[in-house]
Amino acid sequence: MSQSVKTDVPETANGRRAAAQRRRVRQDIASAAMHLFATQGYEATTVDEIAATAGVARRTFFRHFRSKEEAIFPDHDDTLVRVQAVLDSADPREHPLDTVCRGITEVLRMYAYMPAVSVERYRLTREVPTLREREIASVARYERLFTRYLLGHFDEGAQRDGDDDPLLAEVAASAVVAAHNHVLRRWLRADGKGDVEAQLNHAFDVIKATFGTGIGAARIPRRAAVEPRATVSRQGEVVVAVARTDASPAQILRSIEDALRKA
Repeated sequence: MSQSVKTDVPETANGRRAAAQRRRVRQDIASAAMHLFATQGYEATTVDEIAATAGVARRTFFRHFRSKEEAIFPDHDDTLVRVQAVLDSADPREHPLDTVCRGITEVLRMYAYMPAVSVERYRLTREVPTLREREIASVARYERLFTRYLLGHFDEGAQRDGDDDPLLAEVAASAVVAAHNHVLRRWLRADGKGDVEAQLNHAFDVIKATFGTGIGAARIPRRAAVEPRATVSRQGEVVVAVARTDASPAQILRSIEDALRKA
């Protein structure tokens, strides 16, 4: 037993060191690529020049990236793994739209981690169509992931029965990604200044207010499906709202407005 423990510890440590080394190499290559693209132009820059500037061999470059346009996006693969982990570990009582919002927040944090780098990369993607297309393709991977997740929360026969869940799932996934892109672009145009995560949370409130909490209710455990996030009662001329701690301001406000309309 003690020998097994001693063997597992260094393997875990070695794995962490290898992962850290991989991230450093990828970041070094990305920094070299961005510098060369900015100073001598994308078309004029070769893979050999990027590798030499990063201090790595050509074969090392291709172990990490398939092409030079991929080199300035070193974090998307790892971020996709983190997003998948958020979806996989979600509490089954959590509304799937809330889970997707938490997932896309991981993508935003990737950009917000190094604002100056993200701002410079944004400038490059606006100037070089090939880089812009690569960025669009990367974002599309997240949208496909979120769509699959939301589609997994409704009955496959629902569309035949006239249920709108399949439509709502795909539209909601697109809306979450579009909200992220809108907030991110606005933040990048402001040179990475401001609380971008707070801005994204506001956008989420708008989306949740628009799409409600009905997506996949039949596939969510009963307690989560029927338990309202905010309840409102009228006592004479006073309206009393009781909300769960995870209720958004938009959900609370909507409950109050519904109660006033019914009064």
